[in-house]
Amino acid sequence: MKEILIVEDDEAISNLIYMNLKEEGYNCTTAIDGKIAADLVENNRYDLVLLDVMLPEINGYELLEYIKNFNIPVIFLTAKSKTEEKIKGLKLGAEDYITKPFIMEELIARIEVVLRRNELSEERLEILDITIDTRSRKVFIDNKEIDLTVKEFDLLCVLVKNKNKALTREALYEKVWREEYLASTRTLDLHIQRLRKKLNWENNIKTVFRIGYRLEV
Repeated sequence: MKEILIVEDDEAISNLIYMNLKEEGYNCTTAIDGKIAADLVENNRYDLVLLDVMLPEINGYELLEYIKNFNIPVIFLTAKSKTEEKIKGLKLGAEDYITKPFIMEELIARIEVVLRRNELSEERLEILDITIDTRSRKVFIDNKEIDLTVKEFDLLCVLVKNKNKALTREALYEKVWREEYLASTRTLDLHIQRLRKKLNWENNIKTVFRIGYRLEV
């Protein structure tokens, strides 16, 4: 199920979008200001962010700059309808720019287009000296396939999609194993060690003291 973050300070509009997207089968989270949204993006994985421009705490343009670090597509959804505002939003990296008032069916159609486009772009990931085929779940170094276990592959994808970001052990474990992290378990650390060795990434997967790990690119 696709995860969508709705960042909108107008509660009525936020609820309307939330209810309609839930009916379409999306899993949605809402945030009423930029600071809350930034915290949610930092600690969760989203497939798409619907982002208002005029927000308390951190405005939409500033928040987009932060969200780009996590490789999450963004659709601006705003009352700012001037052409220069739309150009600004698209140049900053938004996938689309929809002005209010909008037709819900059009919003849903545009969401589907952006999600499809990003699914295709994520089928093949290239980083450092490796290539990851997410559809076949294969990893290559110089066209030579590297044998990874299911969890090693999943862990690699989480690290790659959050490159240059310090991830806690708890967050990594819960994203990959989908269960609560227990401080006594060494499972995550062992998988990290094997990934370093198999990919020759001893100098790239860094241990962050008292936090977890970071893939440096």
